[in-house]
Amino acid sequence: MSGMSQANLMGQILKEMAEAAPDAPAYYFYGREISFKEMDDLSDKLAYGFLKEGILRGDRIGIIALNQPEWLAVYFAAAKIGAAVVGLSPRHPAPELLKLVQRSRPRAVVSLKNVGDTDYVELLEQNKSKVKGLEFCYFIGGEGANGCKSLESLMEEEPDQELLAAAYAQVEPEDEIMFAFTSGTTGQPKAAAITHKSQIASARAQTKHVRVTSKDVLMLTSPLSHVGGITIGMASMLLAGGPTILLPVFLPEEVLNQAAEYHPTIIGGFPTTHHMLMAHEGFDKMDVSNIRVIITGGSNAEPDLVERLHRAYPESTIMNLYGLSESSGGALMTPWNCHYTMVGRTVGKPFPGFDVKIVGLDGRELPVNETGEVWLKGDCVVTGYFDMPEETAKTFDQTGWLRTGDMAYKDEEGFIILMGRRTEMYIQEGLNVFPVEVEDILSTHPAVDMVAGIGIPDPVYGEVGRYYVVPNPGSETNEDELRSFCIQSLADYKVPKQIVFRQDLPMTALGKIKKSDLRREFENTGK
Repeated sequence: MSGMSQANLMGQILKEMAEAAPDAPAYYFYGREISFKEMDDLSDKLAYGFLKEGILRGDRIGIIALNQPEWLAVYFAAAKIGAAVVGLSPRHPAPELLKLVQRSRPRAVVSLKNVGDTDYVELLEQNKSKVKGLEFCYFIGGEGANGCKSLESLMEEEPDQELLAAAYAQVEPEDEIMFAFTSGTTGQPKAAAITHKSQIASARAQTKHVRVTSKDVLMLTSPLSHVGGITIGMASMLLAGGPTILLPVFLPEEVLNQAAEYHPTIIGGFPTTHHMLMAHEGFDKMDVSNIRVIITGGSNAEPDLVERLHRAYPESTIMNLYGLSESSGGALMTPWNCHYTMVGRTVGKPFPGFDVKIVGLDGRELPVNETGEVWLKGDCVVTGYFDMPEETAKTFDQTGWLRTGDMAYKDEEGFIILMGRRTEMYIQEGLNVFPVEVEDILSTHPAVDMVAGIGIPDPVYGEVGRYYVVPNPGSETNEDELRSFCIQSLADYKVPKQIVFRQDLPMTALGKIKKSDLRREFENTGK
C-alpha cells in the first residue's frame, strides 16, 4: 500500500491494509504474530456474530480486558457495524468498574472471566439487573452462567458478506466508535464520545508528524481502554501499516523481554511508566539502537524526566505529546528540531489543521506569555460526554472549541507551556500558584522520586501549597532541605509551606497521580 490510507472509517482502514499487505504483521502478542488479514477476518466473523445476536448500529459494547487480540477484534467488529465500544479497564477495583458500567449503560459487555482476584463472571451476573439496558454478557475463553456465551462462540460461523456489507453501508464518519472515560485525576471520570472522524483525525495527524512507516514497530505500554493506547498507539500504527507489540499490562520486565524479541522503533508511555522502566535493574542491558522516537504524554513531562530519557536513549528523538480523551488522542506535539531541554518545558504546537488559543476568564484570547485556559479546535474534538448534557455544555462551545481545563501560556514562538489543571491552581499570599511549577523543581532534587502538590485552606494565607514527596530508595532528605532547594529557583510566594513524605502516591488505572484522592484524604483526616 503506497501512502497513508485516506479512508474515513476505521473498519475500512483495516480492510485496506488487509488487502494491500495481507501477510504483514499487525500485532505481536507473546510469540503470536497476527496479520492485518487475520484481524480483518476475525473481526468480520465477530461483527457477523454481533449482528446475529441483535447488536446493531448505535449500540454500546463494554470491554473489560487487557491489551490483547480479543480487545481489538471487538473494537473492529463494533466499528464495522456502527456500534461503539466502551473502554473499561480491569485495573479499576470492582466497585469502581461497576459504576462505570452503570454510567455507560452498554447493551453488551465482553469480559475476561477474571483478572487477579476479581471474578468478572460473578460481578456481572450478580449486578446485571442493576445496569440499565444490559442484555448480553460474553466471556473471553469460556462461557459464564445463566446462558452467557463465550466470545469465541460468536466467531464460529463464516460471515454472511451481504449482511455485513448492508450493516457497514449504514456507518458514517460521525458515528461513535468508542467511549473513553477521562482519567479522573482531579474529579469524576466522564465518557467522551469518540467518533470515527475524530479518532482518525488525531491518529492521522500524529502519524504524519512522527513520520511513522510500515517499517516501524511500536511498543504499546498504554491501555487500549484509553486514547493513549487505542489512538496514540494502535490507530497511528494501523494508518502506517506498522506492527504493534501488545502488552497485557505494563511491567518493566515484560517491556524488556518483548523489546529483545521484536526490536521496537517507537516507545510511548506516561511519565510514570518511563520512570519505572528506566529504574528497572535490567534496563541498562536493553538494546536501544533501533529506537528512533520516545513519546511521553498523559501528564506533565518534568525536565528531570526528559533529561533522563535523553541519557537513556541518546540516539532517539524525545517528543512530548499533549492530548485528552476529549481530543480523541494527540493534538499537540513537540517538533523534530526541538532540543530535549525544550521538550521538558513545553507540549509543543498543534498538529496542522488543529487550532489552539489561550483564553482568559472573560472569554477573550490572551496575548503571548499570559496564562489562561487552553482551548482546542479541530476534527479531533469529540462530540461531548455520554449522557451528561450539562458537563458537555460547559466543556464544548457551539463553535467547536474544547475548553480543556488545562492552564498554559503561549510563548513568542508559539510553543504551549502547560501550568497544570485549572482546578489545581491555588492562591498563596494573594498570588496564583500552579503546582506543576513547584513539582518540576522538586523533581530535580536527587532525593526525590515522585511529587504531587495540592492547595489546601489556611487561616493565615487563605491557601497554601502542600506537596507530597516520595523519596528515592536509599536517599535521605527533609522538609527544610527541600524548601531551601526550592528557594533557589522559585519566587518566595511559590515555595511550599508544607512538605509531606510518603512511601507512595495514589494512582489512577492509567498510572497517573490521582490528586483528587490526596485532596479527599486531607479533607477527611487533616493529614
